[in-house]
Amino acid sequence: MKILLTGANGQLGREIAIQLKNKEGTVLFPVDIDELDITDVHAVNNMVGDIEPDMVVNCAAYTNVEKCEANENNAKAVNSLGAGILAKAAFDAGASIIHFSTDYVFDGNKGKPYTEEDEPNPINIYGLTKLEGENAVKAGNPRHFILRTAWLYGDGNNFVRTMLRLSKETKTIKVVNDKRGTPTSTAELARAVMRLMDTKEYGIYHATCEGSCTWYEFAQKIFEIKDKPVKVIPCSSSEVIQKARRPGCSVLDNRNFRDRLGYRFCSWQDALEEYLKGELS
Repeated sequence: MKILLTGANGQLGREIAIQLKNKEGTVLFPVDIDELDITDVHAVNNMVGDIEPDMVVNCAAYTNVEKCEANENNAKAVNSLGAGILAKAAFDAGASIIHFSTDYVFDGNKGKPYTEEDEPNPINIYGLTKLEGENAVKAGNPRHFILRTAWLYGDGNNFVRTMLRLSKETKTIKVVNDKRGTPTSTAELARAVMRLMDTKEYGIYHATCEGSCTWYEFAQKIFEIKDKPVKVIPCSSSEVIQKARRPGCSVLDNRNFRDRLGYRFCSWQDALEEYLKGELS
């Protein structure tokens, strides 16, 4: 299977590349912005036409939630337009597409985990552009896998590494305790991708580790596992200056992975412990 991987230098792209290289029968073509601008329809069509992939895995995204508020046009270009361009190019080449979305397509007011059947209602530009991207992928290619994930961390800048860095500078850290979601490691998400790509069970999937926590509880667990003597103080999100609104509870229910594939993610605590074994801080 020939696979074109976009956004290959991001946290998720790096992990998927690692796991795909170990997948028998796979020929991988990893690219990032320097090799391919996914908002350039001619460049995308030319590359897809040259490679003739069996599948496109799109990890390219404009993910900075705060910057999306100030740069809506850039966010739309990558998250919405670019996603649609890739999906259509893949369809024209006879390829399927795996595309990643977010828990932020929901407003967080449901009060219990969201299933794939729940109606999205984004409350910030990031969530809005990612939802537009989902719709563009669906319209451009019926052979699509759309995976909504959340609170992702891997090889790159992320909350876990930020907490570990701060623990070297201070022994008291304030962390928001009124936003609930599910930390998800790129390794665990990539394993699910490996399972999904061998099927033709197209559609939307929620794809996070099991369980949920607040950012405060997430930080506590990081320091517990690493045995760091840091005092974590819970605070309200109103105490943090942010342009973008965040959903209060955006926990996702991985129903389609369970029901269609009989697949279960590991707990967020186990995934975090696995990840932190490789972190020296």
